Amino acid sequence: MSTSPDPHSVSDRAASFTQGAEVYARVRPSYPAEAVSWLVPERSRVLDLAAGTGLLTRPLVDAGHDVVAVDPAPEMLAELATELPHVEAHQGTAESIPLDDDAVDVVVVGQAWHWFDAPRAAAEISRVLRPGGTLALCWNDRDERIDWVRRFGLILHDGDPLRARTGSRHEPPDLGPSFEPPETATFRWLHHLPTDHLRDLAGTRSYLLTLPEDEREALLERVDDLVVTHPDLAGATEVAMPYVTAAYRARRR
Repeated sequence: MSTSPDPHSVSDRAASFTQGAEVYARVRPSYPAEAVSWLVPERSRVLDLAAGTGLLTRPLVDAGHDVVAVDPAPEMLAELATELPHVEAHQGTAESIPLDDDAVDVVVVGQAWHWFDAPRAAAEISRVLRPGGTLALCWNDRDERIDWVRRFGLILHDGDPLRARTGSRHEPPDLGPSFEPPETATFRWLHHLPTDHLRDLAGTRSYLLTLPEDEREALLERVDDLVVTHPDLAGATEVAMPYVTAAYRARRR
């Protein structure tokens, strides 16, 4: 007998992204080339860990890196394979990476470190990194200095019991004893998307994906209302969502 997902459960929230992988691939932002160049500045063998639908894999490939992708969700990997059929991809987790020891020069993690069992993941990443290798993490945070973006964020997290875990990244992550203290950089950029995709974008959040259908729909209707009533959005066919990419990189000790 199946049970409904629990928005209070980290494991249920992390697993929720198997729903609507096609929508995730279509509306979620990628990462700016400047951030990718900072994360991996030299031509490298790169593991994109928790690669999802390939939103970070694509710019890594475009930058000329030799990339292998790992993700726990076959639905997400299917989307990645459709867009990037020549990329080596495996099903696996951060705590059990299906690669040999010393297999890659860099491990990158986009928008996912907060879902990991950090000590286990750090040890496993250290195992697959070559001596002197780098762990590079990044998150896209909405720039909520802009009024409509702030209001959009308030809707997305209204009642979210894991808001502190899944919210904006203001402090460097604790990578444990396997890694040196991380370097930090930020990159501001704009993600252009049709205004009517804001509802779809909201619907890809783990909190909404795990809510009962009536509660989820109520939040999505508030997004619809924001789109038609806010003066910066009403009547617009396209919107530029401002993001700040928070990036971190640390050498393996």
